[in-house]
Amino acid sequence: MFSPEDYRFMREALREAEEAFREGEVPVGAILVSPEGEIIGRGHNRPISLCDPTAHAEILALREGARRLGNYRLPGTTLYVTLEPCPMCAGALVYARVKRLVFGARDEKSGACGSLYEIVRDPRLNHRLEVAWGLLAEEARTLLQTFFRLLRTGNNPESIRGCNFGNRW
Repeated sequence: MFSPEDYRFMREALREAEEAFREGEVPVGAILVSPEGEIIGRGHNRPISLCDPTAHAEILALREGARRLGNYRLPGTTLYVTLEPCPMCAGALVYARVKRLVFGARDEKSGACGSLYEIVRDPRLNHRLEVAWGLLAEEARTLLQTFFRLLRTGNNPESIRGCNFGNRW
């Protein structure tokens, strides 16, 4: 179901998620890949540091890809993201005409790509994405669980900054 290239790009997304963790942000990472297999956008969650509620990993990767291509439409691209996109990000994927979405962990509370909503495959919209999920899901889930466990045990985002993950991916 997943190719070696899928694994390679999802590992890059996990590196981005680790960077978000180190910055005290919810650890989600995204990589946007061109039809030719080149990384054209990357991002990790930054709404806290940028004071921007739209600064999700997916949005930042889409913005970078659009700038690089000089077009807000991104046909033929694939977005790899560690966590199922929320409604805002799912809407942006549809609007940008991304071809394929590959995500790791499902988000039962706010996932908009199959868990709670089905925005990216809604037949009422003018574009639908191919969706594959579960790639390196356990790694993505563990990173998220560790982050929130640290927060629940009295650590604040400032105290978990700079966490070193080594070269796990």
